[in-house]
Amino acid sequence: MMKTPSPPLFRLFPGPPKANHKPFTVTLPLAEPPTAPPLGYRPAEGVYDEMVGPDGAIRPAWKTFAGFLSHCSPADLTGRVATGQRLLRDHGVTFNIYDDALGTSRPWALDLIPLILAASEWREVAAGLEQRARLLDAVLADLHGPQRLLREGILPPALVFANPGFLRPAVGVTPPGGRFLSMMGTDLVRGLDGRWCVLGDRLQATSGQGYALENRIILSNVFPEEFNASRVERLAAFFDQEREQYRSLAPSRRGAATVALLTPGPNHETYFEHAFKARYLGLPLVESSDLTVRDRRLHLKTLEGLRRIDVLLRRIDDAACDPLELGSSPALGIPGLIEAWRHGSVAIVNPPGCGVAETPALHPFMPALCRHLLGEELRLATVPTLWCGRPADLARVLENPSRWVLKPAFARGDRDPVFVDELSPGAASELTGRVRAHPEAWIAQEILPLSTAPTLTEGRLEPRPVVWRAFTSGAKEGFSVMPGGISRVSSSDHRRIVTLRSGVSKDTWVLSDGVVNQFSILRSQTVVIRPDRPPGAVPSRAADHLFWLGRYAERLEQTVRTLRSIVNRLAGESSEERLRETEGGVSLLRELGVLADDVPLTALRTHLGELMSDPRRPGSVPRLISFLRFNAAGARDRLSDDTWRIFNRLERDARLGPGHFVPSAAQEILDTLVLDLAAFSGMEQENMTHGHGWRFLELGRRIERGHSILSLAAAATERASLDESVLVPLLEICDSTMTYRRLHFARPALAPVLDLLVHDRLNPRSVARQLELIRHHLPLLPHGPGGSRETAEVAHFNGFVPNLDEVDLPVLAATPGRLENVVPTLCRRFAGKLEGLSDEFTSHYFSHAVRRLR
Repeated sequence: MMKTPSPPLFRLFPGPPKANHKPFTVTLPLAEPPTAPPLGYRPAEGVYDEMVGPDGAIRPAWKTFAGFLSHCSPADLTGRVATGQRLLRDHGVTFNIYDDALGTSRPWALDLIPLILAASEWREVAAGLEQRARLLDAVLADLHGPQRLLREGILPPALVFANPGFLRPAVGVTPPGGRFLSMMGTDLVRGLDGRWCVLGDRLQATSGQGYALENRIILSNVFPEEFNASRVERLAAFFDQEREQYRSLAPSRRGAATVALLTPGPNHETYFEHAFKARYLGLPLVESSDLTVRDRRLHLKTLEGLRRIDVLLRRIDDAACDPLELGSSPALGIPGLIEAWRHGSVAIVNPPGCGVAETPALHPFMPALCRHLLGEELRLATVPTLWCGRPADLARVLENPSRWVLKPAFARGDRDPVFVDELSPGAASELTGRVRAHPEAWIAQEILPLSTAPTLTEGRLEPRPVVWRAFTSGAKEGFSVMPGGISRVSSSDHRRIVTLRSGVSKDTWVLSDGVVNQFSILRSQTVVIRPDRPPGAVPSRAADHLFWLGRYAERLEQTVRTLRSIVNRLAGESSEERLRETEGGVSLLRELGVLADDVPLTALRTHLGELMSDPRRPGSVPRLISFLRFNAAGARDRLSDDTWRIFNRLERDARLGPGHFVPSAAQEILDTLVLDLAAFSGMEQENMTHGHGWRFLELGRRIERGHSILSLAAAATERASLDESVLVPLLEICDSTMTYRRLHFARPALAPVLDLLVHDRLNPRSVARQLELIRHHLPLLPHGPGGSRETAEVAHFNGFVPNLDEVDLPVLAATPGRLENVVPTLCRRFAGKLEGLSDEFTSHYFSHAVRRLR
């Protein structure tokens, strides 16, 4: 039965301008529109060009920006490119952030020339995207409900039941809020006729929104006047509406809804945007290990206990959601999540099972589905597509295979599409044989010459094939469309496949023909007395990462200071005294476990070079930095942009040039790294909220510093029995040289040095000071409702600290040789006790066994 047409429910530009937002007025003198393409741009022949029309004239939407480009000098353009690269680097924008074991990241590729769309063109596309979202939502509701489309023969059963995206555990479930589709990404391409058409849909873990926002931030900084003069529609209102939509999906219960963003973790290729979007929307960023299902309810494992999650915005695919019901990897999924969702206690965006509608095999059926379910004609066409599961379509494909691009019908992202005209006769025959054997598993799309967009390449503009990903989000009524999105261009003019992995991204500007909405998601119109996310609700995993971030920051600093102490002596004038101090510094380096005992001094320079440049060597500076970044990435949504800039600078500043090890060059690098680490320490103390996350970072730092000082003191005491020259580099490494000189006005001696580094509470580098700070933080840690304050870690701490206070250095020093015999054993034993305290934290807070519900 034909349904009556639905009234138009979408809003192209979400929300009117706020009352206190003044209309934006351009005050800059506009450049004259160019009469010819700027920077010698020559469009490709035989395809639609986004900037230049077939008559060679600049298209109307591009005239303002092209005018600026025409008047842009090579030096100005070079400067803007450098600014864009610096901003990307400072913001830490990456794709595939940890693509190898050492944590190397790949910078995000952004072209500074945007894709520009006129307002009238945008409205037409947005209307088609809004309709498409309503249509796919109706299809999903039917396939997981009455399945009339299958019973009435509108969709063939093989298209659904052969699709691994069809999840039987999701059948019969009405999601909280009644909506199956809350977020959609749609890849669009433009044909020769100038009309945009759909290449594919992304409903599971839709990526690109965070990158689109980051692209906009970069370009609006690189081209501020040009951006404002072009009257580009802003993105903030779309994200604000998206955030409100998530809250509205929460199952009804008292209190504010808790929305969390689920990420696969720092190893995922788009982890940057997960963390970026979570922070922008004010959502906690969680991994599967942070979540647990109890009594068919989803909870976040925090330091204080379990906290209820109402809405889960997931960035993992359907099949990975729940290892209990879907047989997926437990490393990504949450056991019991499907049952909690079925029970209606948690909303999932998008719900499990939406992947069935991602298949391009659905495209040939879309016009009929639109008429049947919505009573409307399809407004936004798809790229001509055939599903080989239909005999007629299979015959057309096999009749002339070279006309088509063949793709798996149901596999997403596993394989690139195959252009049959590029295959050898043998490979083409083998491929068509596979299609004949399993026709339902293949689709064919017509080879469509993609439109080209101007792309900045080595200081000149060149045409590149472009694909535009637009985003559609649920609203209170219907759907809204982001005014823009993310575009990608091919990395070369002959490449026919454009993806996030292989392409170069572009910001997408939608021009306004009215007043630009100046709404900002960062400016709230309402004073919120109690924030949605209590500052103490720190996930156990995030606290674990912060704890080890503190430990690795301190470990890196101690390693850098020890290396610098040795390199300083290699770079200066040689003398017997400096040689003995160098040997003392080497003994301390060995105590840190980064230099073997059998390494001769003649090979020292080689090993120092490796410790400063080889990321595969345990304990090396690059390896420690990679561990530092890994833990920082695990808690990225809790670290400021300035803090992340410090981590980026650490990586850059630690690069030792190739070739022979030169002490003076290494000295400069090590000096800079000490300052970088001091900047991180200052940022941590002065800029980071002093909640439980910061507290665990501090505890990690204090435990590591106390452990390393005790270890160094043990090694120095053993060597001091032969040569007290080791005390000079020891004081340098512990940054206590000036303090010792001020107190004693004499050459370092063992007993007063040990007293300064172990017992002096006024020395910020002493063991006593670290223990004092640990003692201060312990009672302030969360203990859960009704929990005893005498926790295992407190009992452990109280069990060994008094013993250290009882070590009487003057009494030991009064007996010749006793200090050298007793202190190393005591120091190493107390260092082991500090390591045991670290284990207690892990057992109590980070492993997270069954905890009380909250």
